Amino acid sequence: MSEHQPTHATTPTHPAAGAQSGPDTGPAAGAQSGPDTGPAAGAQSGPDAGPDTGPDTVLRLINGYWSTGILGAAAEHQLFTHLEAGAHDAAQLAQRAQISERGAQTLLDGLVSIGLLTLEQGRYRNTPAASAYLVTGRPADLSQMARLKLTHMGKLTALPEVVRAGGPVSDPTTEVADNPHWGQVVPAIAAQSVPAAAVAADVLGLAGAGAISILDVGGGSGIYSATWLEANPAARATQLDWEPINAIARKLLAERGVGDRFTCIDGDFHTTDFGTGRYDVALYSHIAHQEGPEDNIAVFTRLKDALKPGGALVVCDYVVDDDRSGPAFPLLFASEMLLKSQQGGTWRRADYHAWLTKAGFSDVSFHAAPPATLVIAR
Repeated sequence: MSEHQPTHATTPTHPAAGAQSGPDTGPAAGAQSGPDTGPAAGAQSGPDAGPDTGPDTVLRLINGYWSTGILGAAAEHQLFTHLEAGAHDAAQLAQRAQISERGAQTLLDGLVSIGLLTLEQGRYRNTPAASAYLVTGRPADLSQMARLKLTHMGKLTALPEVVRAGGPVSDPTTEVADNPHWGQVVPAIAAQSVPAAAVAADVLGLAGAGAISILDVGGGSGIYSATWLEANPAARATQLDWEPINAIARKLLAERGVGDRFTCIDGDFHTTDFGTGRYDVALYSHIAHQEGPEDNIAVFTRLKDALKPGGALVVCDYVVDDDRSGPAFPLLFASEMLLKSQQGGTWRRADYHAWLTKAGFSDVSFHAAPPATLVIAR
């Protein structure tokens, strides 16, 4: 199970990327567009000022935690949900959310600044991204992640020491099976995988694939299995993960009405046998980034053996370009792996191609599922 589901140092072209989760910190959000800092904005607002002549961009980054705070507080009080239901100003939001009108106005100002709300003729509205990803009850609602990340901001204070040491300076949370934080983290990150699961189902043609068997290694919330079993009523899925996490997945699959075709294996995927020639599709989502090269090769090799002839391995992760010039979201996410894992990172396309080839796959393709990339190997 991977707990990490967070491009550029300027305002993003798609606010949803900012909403999804950065490293445990505000800078990722700030990199996307923190509020203007009064005098700084004025310093570059003259007619002769070019886009990068003043300190505005740097100050937005320095104060990036404002964006994380504003978004987390807005999610906590369900502002996006209230706006979607018809509230359109601070007074109405204050009444519906039972918060102060001053607080409501401050959040509205901040949300306009970071590109999640529009303001026209005195009426505030959700942007399409906010409507899709921050309204309670929507399939890809990321509000729970926004609230969770608000509690994580202080962790980046250790980054200077972590950079010097080259890895975590405390016990890495990604490698602890019985940490109680999974109860919060696993449900929070499920929504982030909804779009990628749908893309993968389409690329693989799962809806019409018939009675296939699926293995989800480190499946976490079970959202991939839920999505794929809903798409294909003849498919069955098996998830391998730690017991406390599998319990969360069983609940989700039961709620989605597909629990009768879902089984779990409790264990550590590093040591648990995957079997031989048993599955049509295997999934390895958001795990490669917390593993080192040799460990990833070893798991890919075992997954190749577990697949039936012609079977497909789906890897979903934050993948960077071979020259490490982008995409921006995965580049930022590397800092979370430095903080939390002993060997992890955001790996290049060339790395995945080499590892999968070494594991015995001959056909490797890459498919966009922003901010992640799907790697499909056969």
